[in-house]
Amino acid sequence: MSADDSNSLESDNNKPRHIAIIMDGNGRWAQKRFMPRPMGHQAGVKAVRKVVEYCAKQEIEVLSLFAFSSENWRRPQEEVSMLMSLFITTLQREIDKLHRNDIRLRFIGDRTAFPDKLQAKIAEGEAKTKDNKGLTLVVAANYGGRWDMCQAFRKVAEKIAAGELESQEITEELIERYLSTADLPEPDLFIRTGGEQRVSNFLLWQLAYTELYFTPTLWPDFDQDSIEDAIKSFKSRQRRFGHTGEQVLNKAVTF
Repeated sequence: MSADDSNSLESDNNKPRHIAIIMDGNGRWAQKRFMPRPMGHQAGVKAVRKVVEYCAKQEIEVLSLFAFSSENWRRPQEEVSMLMSLFITTLQREIDKLHRNDIRLRFIGDRTAFPDKLQAKIAEGEAKTKDNKGLTLVVAANYGGRWDMCQAFRKVAEKIAAGELESQEITEELIERYLSTADLPEPDLFIRTGGEQRVSNFLLWQLAYTELYFTPTLWPDFDQDSIEDAIKSFKSRQRRFGHTGEQVLNKAVTF
């Protein structure tokens, strides 16, 4: 990509505000190289660093990464333990760097299942970076889209039970206030690496109008050129949100 191309991206109002990524393929990347699976996860951390740096530089508002799903507890115990250790060491290394680069770190998901040391590091990272104004980096850990909706519905039900809300007052906007991403724009672009073509219980409510992009590239190989390709695909699409193509082209509607 040329310098002119890079500059055009920075000034392009058509770029996505929020990119959400399922980082798939770490284990297969390692197996293809006759390495143990943990080596793939370690290589995946390097890819995370590159993508975060790129999004911060391009002034993307939000980057959401699916780091550990609520279903991932079903993996072999040795791999789960390694992932917990990798989370801790990565946070220890990266929190200060994120803070220096004005990046706000945010975790979504049920963190109570994590070891105390990891919960403490998560809280430390969020507290240290909470006032930063650059990229918001959302890490979904022990997260599931159905869990997110259930906890939102539960909070709404509690309001009704307490007499603070009538059932007739329930709207989509109300439910969205109780989702874990309540204060963030919905994802514009969803990327899944590794060749699978499904959303795997990630941000189910929030992905309603998101543009989906699937690539066979395994996550450790996902680099700046890869994310450029995804954004280029996003820009080539016409987002109608229920309107006609003619309405969008004639700027007869605003989103």
